[in-house]
Parts: sequence; C-alpha cells; structure tokens
Amino acid sequence: MLEAGERCREMMGLIDGKQFFVLHAARQTGKTTLLNELEQELNAGDRYHALYCSLESVQPFPEPERGIPAVVRAIRQAIGYHPVLDRHGFACEQSLEDISTVVGQGFAQLAAVLDRPLVVLFDEADCLANGTLIAFLRQLRNGYVNRIRTPFIHSLALVGMRNIRDYKAKLRDDDDTLGSASPFNIVKAALTLRCFTRGEVAELYGQHTADTGQVFAEAAIDRVHYWTQGQPWLVNAIACEVVEKICRRDPAIEVAEAMVDQAAHTIIMRRDTHIDSLLERLKESRVRRVIEPVILGEGGEVQRLSDDYEFVHDLGLIREERGEISPANPMYAEVIGRVLSY
Repeated sequence: MLEAGERCREMMGLIDGKQFFVLHAARQTGKTTLLNELEQELNAGDRYHALYCSLESVQPFPEPERGIPAVVRAIRQAIGYHPVLDRHGFACEQSLEDISTVVGQGFAQLAAVLDRPLVVLFDEADCLANGTLIAFLRQLRNGYVNRIRTPFIHSLALVGMRNIRDYKAKLRDDDDTLGSASPFNIVKAALTLRCFTRGEVAELYGQHTADTGQVFAEAAIDRVHYWTQGQPWLVNAIACEVVEKICRRDPAIEVAEAMVDQAAHTIIMRRDTHIDSLLERLKESRVRRVIEPVILGEGGEVQRLSDDYEFVHDLGLIREERGEISPANPMYAEVIGRVLSY
C-alpha cells in the first residue's frame, strides 16, 4: 500500500489555512483511503479534531425534507464512532424538521464546545442532489461567512467523483447548475487524486517482493503501467491475477511481461465490478457523446468546455495529454470499444 497523501500534498496547507475545498477523482483511486489516513493523522496530533463522514446513505433522498434529516443521521453516526466527539453528540437541541438550519447550527454548537478546531471530511458528497444538495451547501456557506462571530468548522472537504461545478440540481422546473466551481463561493480549491506513476507501481510491487521474495521483472512493471496508466484498482487487480491465478502463489516464479498481458486480457473479458460500473455509464447519452468520437479518433471534435466533457473526465474514462483526448488507459479503451461495437 502506498501512502495516499503523497498523491495529494496540498490538503494540509488548505486545512491549516482554514479553507473549504473539494477533492474529486475517479472511482477506486484511493479517495476514501486518503480520508481515513488523514482523519487518523489529524486526530493523533494535538492541533485538530477531525471527523470523517460518508454521505452515501443520503443518495435516495433528493428532496430536502427527507435528505437533510438523512444528512444529520449520517453525521450523528460518524460522531458516535469518534473517540472524542461522541461525548458531545450533534444537533441534539434542534428539530430535524428545521431543514434550513439544523446542519449549520449543529456544527456551530459542536465547534463551540471543542478544545481544538474541527476539520470535517465529507466523503461521497456528490451523492447529494437537488434540494438536499442546495439546502446542505447553503448551511455550510452561512456558517463559513459568519465564523468570525460564531464558532464553526475550521476546514472542510467535499469529496467524490465529481468536481462540485459539475453537480446538477433542479432549482426550477428545468435543469440548472450550481454555477461556478465553488459552492456559493466558499470553496478555495478543487484538488484531484492522481494515478500512480511508473515509479510508484514499482514501489508498490516492491513491497510484495520484500514480503514474499517474488520478483516483478522491470519489463513486467513497464507493461503494467502501459495497460493501466497507474489506475490504482487496475494496478492491484493485475498483480492479484498474476500472483494468485497465473503463478498460483508460488513466489519462486518471476513475474514476466507475458503474464501481465495475460492478466490484463483476463480482467478485460471477465468485466469485474470496477469495469462494469464504469461501462454502465456508456448507457448515458452524455457519456457516449464524448466517448464515441474519442474511440473513432475524432477527439478533436469534443468540446472541452462542455459539461459532458467534464463529467466523463471526472469519471476517469478519458485523459488528455499534449492536447489529445484518449481513453484513460488501454484496458478501458479495449472494453469500451468492445461494448460500443456490440
């Protein structure tokens, strides 16, 4: 396992600067691992109290009358597992029917009784939608702009696959966007979690070698990086396929380039959950409008400033290098080509 923080060094500077920020990256790139590491690191120190909270359970409730109480329940559950914050509770004096204030007042009251500044890490923030999203962000904004006078969250991260500028909400009868890259102008920065470099792939596999004695040939590591372009789930999936299935857990067998190719093709044909979840997106017209011209070699026709392009890029399906758009890695390209052809 590689230290996730090495791929997103800016976070501590934003936290120390009392900033609210967004962290977005494609599926299974290590976002939750990073947040859990960061929460433990902050809580182990003597400067901050950190709270990790997943909002995934709120996804079924786009209407604020049900969504905001679901957000409060998620926060209460997270606090209940915290070694220090659990003694204080959350929004205990507010009614869950006060959907326009309950989240903001809950954090204000919690921050007022703590002996250290509060850092909140909201995972799966892009699960929020429609009225729930708007009501949630408005309460964060109100607490942010008034924290000179009233205690509030010291620093906050909204984490998910999507940059918040791409969130959609039904503000009226027709679809509208939240506007700029910041939720009501309180977000300082939008960070992303990059894929592994070739050197980091070698470092990761080197840990396996140190534990078992099994060696990955340099050519095999090169081939892994070619197939995956450092996508963390794919890097681990290929290693797992080679070590467990092809080498049958025999550490005396050196992993060769041909074994990597065999493993990559097996994963492509097997369509594991990770691959399938991305391919489900191909059913969406806005995804096909970007992917199809890229596959056909007509990526120059894709509008890079469009919401569709940003959406597909944030999903991790494409990458842009030297002005050219291509599938994020050869494994995705192979699977997408097969599915679109079918």
